[in-house]
Amino acid sequence: MIQISDLMIAHPELVSFRQLETLVEAAAASGEIHLYFDIKPEFADTPRDWDMRLELIFLSAQARPDAGTAQ
Repeated sequence: MIQISDLMIAHPELVSFRQLETLVEAAAASGEIHLYFDIKPEFADTPRDWDMRLELIFLSAQARPDAGTAQ
């Protein structure tokens, strides 16, 4: 399980929601199977539907045939 806060703490260089989306996608592709929304990202570009967008990105990356094979 990966938490939003874990991603943000591990990557203090994040300055945008788009960068967070990229990290969420990479986490799912690397084999993470659960995403936990423990905090709301407070970037200037964070959309109102931030949680649904991150969940969709996460699930889409998991559904790809190559997901989880890149180590």
